[in-house]
Amino acid sequence: MRLVTKALCCCVALSCVSLAAAPAAEITAETIKQRDVPGGYTVVVSKGTLDDPQWGPVAKALAHKYRAKIVVYQADVSEAAGPLREAFDRYACFVARPEEAGREYVIRVHRLTRKLDEDPYTDVLWGILTGCRPDDAMRIVAADGPLIVRKAAAGTGIDLTLFDEGVWYSEGEKNAYFEKKRGGEVEKKKGPDDTTKALVDVLNVYRPDLFVTSGHATDRDWQIGYSYANGQFRCKDGVLFGVDLKRHGYPIRSPNPKVYLPAGNCLMGRIRDKQSMALAWLGSGGVNQMIGYVVSTWYGRGGWGTRDYFFAEPGRYTLSEAFYFNNQAIVHQLETRFPKTARAELNSWDIERDRRLLGRLAASLGYRGADPKVKDNLGLLWDRDTVAFYGDPAWEARLAPRKLPTSQKLTVRNGRYTLQITAEEDYQSARPPAVLLPHRVQNVRLVHGEQLAPLITDNFIMLTDPGKFEKGKTYRVVFLAKEI
Repeated sequence: MRLVTKALCCCVALSCVSLAAAPAAEITAETIKQRDVPGGYTVVVSKGTLDDPQWGPVAKALAHKYRAKIVVYQADVSEAAGPLREAFDRYACFVARPEEAGREYVIRVHRLTRKLDEDPYTDVLWGILTGCRPDDAMRIVAADGPLIVRKAAAGTGIDLTLFDEGVWYSEGEKNAYFEKKRGGEVEKKKGPDDTTKALVDVLNVYRPDLFVTSGHATDRDWQIGYSYANGQFRCKDGVLFGVDLKRHGYPIRSPNPKVYLPAGNCLMGRIRDKQSMALAWLGSGGVNQMIGYVVSTWYGRGGWGTRDYFFAEPGRYTLSEAFYFNNQAIVHQLETRFPKTARAELNSWDIERDRRLLGRLAASLGYRGADPKVKDNLGLLWDRDTVAFYGDPAWEARLAPRKLPTSQKLTVRNGRYTLQITAEEDYQSARPPAVLLPHRVQNVRLVHGEQLAPLITDNFIMLTDPGKFEKGKTYRVVFLAKEI
């Protein structure tokens, strides 16, 4: 695989540079349709970015779109804690130039947004808006919605029955790919030995609403094959391209709005500089929202857990909500299973160069010798702060609705909140069911439904241990609360 990497410059650099120069349609705040979002919206931006003649208009256009307030900090994003706490809006978007949006920035945003009140849970649905160029970020601001995901593609296995049509190429079985045509069944087919160009064509020609990857990756590349030799996706100046095993280059221009889930990829969310894959996905990849690890992944709850929320009950959760609820489920696991270390903050991540790092981190949590709990404790802490969400968190992207195993209804009457779930079939939820409350609440008192282990915060309710839902049975959680 490294031979392909070394061949990069001589094979494809000229094509990518020429494509990168393609002009974007001019977008200004005045051309962006305004909309209101329930719960309010805050834009957070550094003074340097707001004063930048190219990036400042991005922050201002986003604020215009949602009639949002702008919070400006000088040097460290953590300075925004006070104004965010005062606003206490449902959504917060952190507008950042690529040189600001590195690994530590993502980690600080995670930690900042959990500390706006006394409980340990994240207080806003957040995203980081960035791009290799301001035009990429402005395109995301201008996106109208919602995006209903009907067509999917992947370089790893996905359930195609969740979509009207789709295709995925196996990373583990050479020559295998699976396709579902509109109105048809999923079929296994024989593909090429090297799927690089096929996957490039998927993005350039097929143009899915969703793209999913796993396997080996860095912030510089995605290595397409996992258990057999295959090509790579690389990037240059915000442009993606494929490089096959014969060192042929295939630039990617996929302008249709889409979301991207590198659920199992190491480092795909890390922005080290302008030659980072995340920026290229947000650029020529046409991605409006994506998640991505800013470190190497080994535990997997941050990436695959988000995918579970997004896929398990099609249409119920937006990608932003799936990311949010998955992170809250991680925090809850830490708080209930590992209360002594639940608030610990890891600050070392480079397991690629330091093979003993995990052992030292386990020791810092108090573990000595072999302990069956250490993997979960350390893994949950590892994943809690290291998955980025890029894009506008209020932009709605969700799977096209399918018949769901449960129906949900939340009603509010005179300070009495009732969440009713009716099982349409026997069902075991992949992740704890969760619902955003219509407004923030305080002075919560549970009246009914303790057996479902409800977690009720100021802005959501999550059933942390609902067990198996039985067909035809209705489950209720009732609580009293005061609207803030």
